[in-house]
Amino acid sequence: MGAIPEIAVGNHRTPGRVAGTGCGYVPFMTAQTNDPHSHETPAPEHRRPDGVDDDTVAATGKLSEALEYVERARGHLYSFHQLMGHADLLLGEASDALSDAGHDALAQRLETDMIGRNIAQGRWTFQLVEEFDDGYWTVLRDHERAVRNELLDGRRHVFEAEMKEQRRTHGRSGHEARPTE
Repeated sequence: MGAIPEIAVGNHRTPGRVAGTGCGYVPFMTAQTNDPHSHETPAPEHRRPDGVDDDTVAATGKLSEALEYVERARGHLYSFHQLMGHADLLLGEASDALSDAGHDALAQRLETDMIGRNIAQGRWTFQLVEEFDDGYWTVLRDHERAVRNELLDGRRHVFEAEMKEQRRTHGRSGHEARPTE
């Protein structure tokens, strides 16, 4: 692999864009000290294992990013689940209010057609959540973990730890590589 192009910007090194990576960050090997407790170097569990190249770190970082987006989508799915459940309860209140106001026929139509209605064929939102969790989400998490275990000795966030090393101001308070304790 060729040298990584860098542009000096203040105290930070800004890498050039590498074709095919889809990102402007190019990972690099971090300098390591012999002191495993130094707050000026990444923790061992965030360091690149020996022999792992930049392309592998970038690829596993991209997989991790994809999983993070799926985690966010899962959160939105849970929000959808809660919003739809609350909406169904509000529909019940609206139906009762229509009936109390003397609009029994409208209240009855709303209650019969909408309250408790499936949002998808045969499914309420809890069933969508369960299918997503047991299927796509679990399978992707298993793949991400397997890739990490095979290529990075199971280490998480190696890509991000290297980005942090590149972007932080070394030796400055508030810019430590990791907690001091």
